[in-house]
Amino acid sequence: MHGRFYHWHVWLGWLIGVPIILWTASGLLMVSQPIETVRGNHLRSEQPALDPIIPVAPVLEGRKAKDLTLQQNVQGPYWVISYADGGKRRADPVTGKLLPPIAAAEASALAIAARSDVTAIQSVAKYAADKAPSDLRRDRPSWQVVFEDDARFYIDADTGELLAVRTKFWRVFDFMWGLHIMDLQTREDTSHPILIGSAVLALFSSILGFVLLFTRGARKRRKSV
Repeated sequence: MHGRFYHWHVWLGWLIGVPIILWTASGLLMVSQPIETVRGNHLRSEQPALDPIIPVAPVLEGRKAKDLTLQQNVQGPYWVISYADGGKRRADPVTGKLLPPIAAAEASALAIAARSDVTAIQSVAKYAADKAPSDLRRDRPSWQVVFEDDARFYIDADTGELLAVRTKFWRVFDFMWGLHIMDLQTREDTSHPILIGSAVLALFSSILGFVLLFTRGARKRRKSV
């Protein structure tokens, strides 16, 4: 029985060895930095307090609103309208009129104001919702503002909201997370057959190794007798 368990353990070790190394290495890298640093919280500036205002309800133009939020940025307060069909717009809280989408210059200004330090902008690019960059993880039209330190600030192209901050380490973290859950495509599926099967094999191999500790001792005792 010991010999049979030993051979199973060896073959499972060859089969599951690479995933175990990937899990361990990726996990070690992911815990090497505080999650706040990974998320770029140290690069985010304090949000300005909302100015005292008696807002006028925004013009909806016949569209059904799911949610209305009064927010503030460096340019002042504004309405964020979330429509029932999934779209978003911003509106002037003083007049209620809808405001135009965010232009490149405004997106740059908003990204600069959203940073806690002073860093030059390297590039600005606009993306449609269906062609959003993989590191954004949101189906929203956006402006990608890339700074000289390679930090990427994503500004919502319809509302001017800060959607995400992606540091260089975040992208490394994201790749390692994909390795960890064995999903390099979407990096979101934590329950799929490959991952579950590998985990079951790893667990079975570990249990076999634990059992071998006892069967080996029993085998030695029989030989000594």
